Amino acid sequence: MKSLVILISGRGSNMEALIDAKLPARIAAVISNKPDAAGLEIARVHGFETKVLNQRSYPVREAFDTALAEIIDAYEPDLIALAGFMRILGDDFVNRYCGKLMNVHPSLLPAFPGLDTHARALKEGVKIHGCTVHFVTSQVDHGPIIIQAAVQTLPGDTEETLAARVLQQEHHIYPEAVRWFMEGRLKISGNRVEVSNAVADGSILYSPELS
Repeated sequence: MKSLVILISGRGSNMEALIDAKLPARIAAVISNKPDAAGLEIARVHGFETKVLNQRSYPVREAFDTALAEIIDAYEPDLIALAGFMRILGDDFVNRYCGKLMNVHPSLLPAFPGLDTHARALKEGVKIHGCTVHFVTSQVDHGPIIIQAAVQTLPGDTEETLAARVLQQEHHIYPEAVRWFMEGRLKISGNRVEVSNAVADGSILYSPELS
């Protein structure tokens, strides 16, 4: 069975969605860059091995990346999933895991890369917002897109209400993207990702459709 390493920094809700999805993969470890990340306890309750690599102990990014890679490589994962991992990884690290490093971002990329996506979307008055699962490259939040889900912005929306609806969709599409990877259904071609045998879900706007 293929294996997965999950990286977190906080509450771990996307990590928990991956756990609950019963993926065709073994979760080898959950690693956090913050010792107080709430998701660590959730992972332990589910019986998964956890590791902490405190970013404060590594003032130089390259040193942190090297230490993190050493921990990850010990598990020999097929895929590394960033699930609310709030640290930018250096080019050498990203290139080391090219094609096997995945992230979920709370916007319809390439719109609103970076932080504060929901506040920025509301400020710009967009009618459609959403989330994106993509492969990670050295350009932050610009890797090949695997799947996206859209939600409407509503009159009276706040950053919090919009974020809550987007997060629900993150919990749907991230496990699906990981499942597709583990089943060998993803093919990267340039900056595009081809998904084989995607079938319409019908409950919301997804692209490609959920199977």
